[in-house]
Amino acid sequence: MSSGMSIPLSFGPSVGTSAAEHLSPSFPERAARGTADKLRAWQAEALEAYFASEPRDFLVAATPGAGKTTFALRLVTELLAQKKIDRVTVVAPTEHLKRQWADAAHRVGVRLDPSFKNSHGWHGKHFHGIAVTYAQVATRPALHRNLTESGRSLVILDEVHHGGDALSWGDAIREAFAPATRRLSLTGTPFRSDTSPIPFVTYYPDEHGIRTSKADYAYGYGRALADGVVRPVIFMAYAGKMRWRTRTGDEMEARLGEGDTKDVTAQAWRTALDPEGEWVPAVLKAANRRLTEVRHGIPDAGGLVIATDHYAARSYAAILEKITGRKPTVVLSDEKAASDKIARFAESDSRWMVAVRMVSEGVDIPRLGVGVYATSASTPLFFAQAIGRFVRTRRRGETASIFLPSVPSLLGLAGALELERDHALDRDPGEGLEEILLDDDAADDANRVESASGDALLFDFKPLESEANFDRVLFDGDEYGAGAATGSLEELDFIGIPGLLEPEQVRELLRHRHQRQARRIGDRQKQADAAGERSAEPAPLYRNLKEQRSLLNSLVGMRAKATGEPHGLIHAELRRIAGGPAVPQASVTQLQARIDLLRRGLRS
Repeated sequence: MSSGMSIPLSFGPSVGTSAAEHLSPSFPERAARGTADKLRAWQAEALEAYFASEPRDFLVAATPGAGKTTFALRLVTELLAQKKIDRVTVVAPTEHLKRQWADAAHRVGVRLDPSFKNSHGWHGKHFHGIAVTYAQVATRPALHRNLTESGRSLVILDEVHHGGDALSWGDAIREAFAPATRRLSLTGTPFRSDTSPIPFVTYYPDEHGIRTSKADYAYGYGRALADGVVRPVIFMAYAGKMRWRTRTGDEMEARLGEGDTKDVTAQAWRTALDPEGEWVPAVLKAANRRLTEVRHGIPDAGGLVIATDHYAARSYAAILEKITGRKPTVVLSDEKAASDKIARFAESDSRWMVAVRMVSEGVDIPRLGVGVYATSASTPLFFAQAIGRFVRTRRRGETASIFLPSVPSLLGLAGALELERDHALDRDPGEGLEEILLDDDAADDANRVESASGDALLFDFKPLESEANFDRVLFDGDEYGAGAATGSLEELDFIGIPGLLEPEQVRELLRHRHQRQARRIGDRQKQADAAGERSAEPAPLYRNLKEQRSLLNSLVGMRAKATGEPHGLIHAELRRIAGGPAVPQASVTQLQARIDLLRRGLRS
C-alpha cells in the first residue's frame, strides 16, 4: 500500500470466547491500572490468540475502559521473561499518557523512561525501554529507528489510529519501527474520520471490495457491557430556543436540533454553548443535581465538563463555582501542569473538572460518573473517545450519565454507541461521517487534526439569547421522555434516578418515568380541553416527531421483549427495510413507515 493511498478500516471480531469461559469477565473490585493479578476473560483470550502464532504484528481493538494497558503489560512481562525481546518502546498520543504508561509498567516491574528526549539519543541501561509520543517519533524517525535496531524490540503503538493523523507521522512511524522484532498495536476507537491509512495495520477487501482493517483480537463495547467490564451510559439530551444575530445584522431564531439545515443547526448549537446565555447554566445545574444523586451511592463520583476552547472552559468553571460553591479543577491542553492536575483530581473526591482536550483519550479517571458534552466537536472518533472517559467500571451497578445538546448528529452517535465501527479506506473523505464544527481554532484544540467541516464558519454572529429545556433520555437504543422545563418534576424524574442500578433496572425505571410523564401530559391536556383551551392550530412538527419517536421506541421495546433481540438490532433492521437515517434524524413519514412495519410484524 502506498503511503498516500486512501482506504476504509474495519476492525472485525476474530477470536471466540470459549478459550476463557472459565474466567470471570471482570474484577469484583477494580485493580490499580496495570497491576491486575487476575486477567479478565478477554485479556486471557487475546494472550492465547497472540501466543498461538506469535506474529510480528498484532492489533487489538478493545473498547475504552476494558484494560488494554493491563493486557499489553502482561504481554511485555511474558516476552521479557521468555527472552524473546530485549527492550520496549511505547508510543502514546500525549505527554500525559506516556507518563501514565510508565507508572503502570513500574507496578509490574517493567521500567520505562517517560522523560526520554530526542536530544538524549539513548536511554539508561537500568530501563527496559522508553515511552514517547507520536510527535516525538515524527521529529526524529532515524533516531528511533537506531534505538529499535539496538536490540530485539517490542514496539507498542497505543491508540494506533493516531499514526494516520498526518502523512508525515505515518511515514515517520513506518521508518522508525519497520525493523522492530514485534509490534503490538492498540486502539479503543478503531476508526478515523478520514481515510488516512494507519501504519502496520492490514486492510482486506470486504464483500463490496472496500478495503477495511482487521483486528487480530476485537473486544467491543457491546460485549464488554454484557460482561460487566464497562458501564452503561445514560444520555440526557437538552434542547431549547436559541436566538442570534448574523454578520449581516439579521436576527435568527431556532430551537436546538429540530432538523433545520446544517448551517442553522450549527449556529443554534454555538449559541447554546455560549457561557453568557441561559442554556449552559441550566444544563450544568441539572448535571450537578445528577452528580449529587450518584454520590449518594458512590461518594467519590466526579463530573467532567468537556469544553470547546480555553475561554469556554474558564467560563464554565466560574458557573460551576457559583452553583456548587467550590472551584472545579480546570485543565487546559497547553498547560505544563495538566498531567499533575488530572492525577490529583483522579485521586481526590472533588466534584468537578473542566477540560478542553486533555481527557479526550486514554486518561484514566475511573471515578468519573457524570459528564457534560459542552463542545462543538462532533466527529465519531472524538465522541467515542470522550464517552470512553466515563465507562470504566469499578463495581457492578454503576452507570454513566452524559448531558449533551439535543443535536441530531450527537444523538445519532449516542444511539449507535454499542455498534462496532469500521475504518474504511476506499470511500470519499467524510462519507457518512458528517460533522458540524463551530470554530476552527477551537476544533483544532478539541479534535487535534481531525478535519473540520468546510461550513464551520459560514457566519460571524453574536449569540443573543438561549434557553434550555429537558428534551429526552437515550439509553440502550431507546428514547424516554417528551420534553420538560428545567427544574420541573418531569426533569427531576429522569435526572434523579439512583446512581447504582443494573442495566435492566435502569431500563425499567426509565420506562416507568416515561409512562408517568405521559400520564401527566395527558391529564393536563384533558384539563385544558375541559376548560375550552384547546388550540385550533395543528401541533408543531417537533411535537409530532416526539410522539412518533416515543411510539416507535415503545414498539421496539415490545418486539425486543417478545423476541429477545437487542433494541439496536431491531432499529438497524427497520432502517434496512424502510430506509432513511437514524431515529434522531428521521422524518415523521420515515418514522411512520417503521412503526407500520413493526405493527405488521407484531401481529404476525
